Amino acid sequence: MSTRVGVVVFPGSNCEHDVVRALQGLGAGAELVWHDRRRLERLDALVLPGGFAHGDYLRPGALARFSPVMDAVARFAADGGPVVGICNGFQVLTEAGLLPGALQKNAGLRFLCTVVPVVVSSTRSALTGHLELGSVLELPINHFEGNYTGDEATLAQLRAEDRVVLRYAVNPNGSADDIAGICNEAGNVVGLMPHPERACDPLTGRTDGQGLLRSLLSAAVAAPSPALGGG
Repeated sequence: MSTRVGVVVFPGSNCEHDVVRALQGLGAGAELVWHDRRRLERLDALVLPGGFAHGDYLRPGALARFSPVMDAVARFAADGGPVVGICNGFQVLTEAGLLPGALQKNAGLRFLCTVVPVVVSSTRSALTGHLELGSVLELPINHFEGNYTGDEATLAQLRAEDRVVLRYAVNPNGSADDIAGICNEAGNVVGLMPHPERACDPLTGRTDGQGLLRSLLSAAVAAPSPALGGG
């Protein structure tokens, strides 16, 4: 039976089908999970995809954190299930308190849509466990508010606990400590601004995202038996 990954869809998400296709291309089962779901049954991992959840009104992710599914996501994560937030999904995870810090407007107030080199800075997360430390990945970015920030105590803790999983080789947005992705203390919740799902198709000439998603699928297999994620 293939690994089953739920891809959470908020009103305004627009990368969910890209994630599903990338995961299916790696042999996983993937299904869309609408944001009003209160239970997450028979799923081995979760992805919160990119887009503009709830139109990014107020600020990115601030409204999505109140969606019914987020309580189930939090319980799934607490039970050890792998959870990955990509771009807008990263913003949602910080707003929901599942990851520390915040994402603010890019330095120079410019929207970025390009491909950047990203360095694997830690292999202790669900997204980087099968990658080589120090390896460089070419990954697309597509964001206006991807500038990671946190107070000095937060940044020091992330460094001390080896929780910065990806760093920009050339910082495109002003993120503190060149941060492109971080994880929680247990390593099973990961947020990143680059889009691995957009670097998984050999026809595009870019496949560096496959290693990240393969790591996620391996983490899902190794994780404890998934809970229902419901109350």
